[in-house]
Amino acid sequence: MTAIAGEVLSARRPRRVVVVALVFLACVIAYTDRVNLSVAAVAMREQFGWSQTQKGLVLSAFFIGYLLCMFVAGLLTIRFGGKRVLGWCVLAWSLLTLLMPVAATASLAMLIAARIGMGAGEAGTFPAGYDLFGRWTPPTERARSVAWMMNGIPVGSVIGLVGSGWLIERYGWQAAFYAFGVLGLVWLIVWVQQVANDPADDPRLAPAERALLGAMPRAPQAAPRLPVRRLLHWPVLGVVLGHFAVTWNLYVLLSWLPSYFREVQHVDIATAGLFSAAPWALMFAATSLAGSLSDRMIRHGVSPTRVRKLMQSVGLLVSAAFLLSMPLAHSASSALVLLCAGTGTLGFAWCGFGPAVIDVAPRHSALLLGFSNTFATLPGAFGVTLIGWLIDLTGTYTVAFAVTAGVSIAGALAFDLLFNACPIVE
Repeated sequence: MTAIAGEVLSARRPRRVVVVALVFLACVIAYTDRVNLSVAAVAMREQFGWSQTQKGLVLSAFFIGYLLCMFVAGLLTIRFGGKRVLGWCVLAWSLLTLLMPVAATASLAMLIAARIGMGAGEAGTFPAGYDLFGRWTPPTERARSVAWMMNGIPVGSVIGLVGSGWLIERYGWQAAFYAFGVLGLVWLIVWVQQVANDPADDPRLAPAERALLGAMPRAPQAAPRLPVRRLLHWPVLGVVLGHFAVTWNLYVLLSWLPSYFREVQHVDIATAGLFSAAPWALMFAATSLAGSLSDRMIRHGVSPTRVRKLMQSVGLLVSAAFLLSMPLAHSASSALVLLCAGTGTLGFAWCGFGPAVIDVAPRHSALLLGFSNTFATLPGAFGVTLIGWLIDLTGTYTVAFAVTAGVSIAGALAFDLLFNACPIVE
């Protein structure tokens, strides 16, 4: 099966497309493994008797490991290259996913520890992807490449949420971890066979593509050391705050939508997974549109700064408006419509701060992404638990949507005021 997958990827396709496709698939697998607990936790809470706060702690544990290892992952990517780091990461988090049922049965503490380890494993995903894109994609394909990587988030979320609901209904909550854990190991075999860290090392690279990529500034195997103080600039702060606002939406909604549909709209677990997945399917379409539109606008002379700000603002402000409308949803179908609109629109913001990372630090994008994502992981590490506490305190999910909308508005304003696409380091 892996040989067939390799042949399909290689046949008559530019090698850079293969790299982007496999990075996209790695992101898909990362998010299937990340969100399956959001659906499984509904059944696990009933079995183990967790409170909402305890469930929030379990959901947040992933982000503690993710947060602590994010900047280190950027440094390791610069040292060893995106191919090795991403391969190691997928191996680690896939094995931990397979072990999740054993940990959950042992104790709550063991489950939390396993989720922390899994978060550490996934920390290198995006830095490794950015490093590879710096080597494999020309500037005119930058926004689309980043958009495809980011599209792994909604696609993986849809597969994880829908697939987990289906598996849990038929085979029990453990099946969600076993099935998705195996996917990562299959991907790893293809990755090792198909991807070179640098175009110069790929023997299957066609002469025309070699000439195209050879004309690009070569990303060195080990970039020069970059003091952290060089990152302390206003445009970087704008990227960090915009990134933070997007991931607050992402982590809170991924973690709590299945519970919202189950507990507020009173749908069954399989339907909760299906309803929770629908907004992310719309995000896939929005992100793809935003990536193509961004590159087209830049080719027609619109400045990258203006394009990034437009995408970030549309994504966050329109999303906030729909989330603030959630108290008007008095049925599962009306809630689904509002959440599809709000979450889908958020896809535009991925094409704001996402390519902005490369704009600001072309040769150090892996390090800057690790720096930014360290702060952008705080919503997962603490925001998800905070939302669980607020739901316990107020007995309603309205506060979760209101707080998330407020963070979105603040993030859009900060990005618009602070960001500029001029590189701060070469």
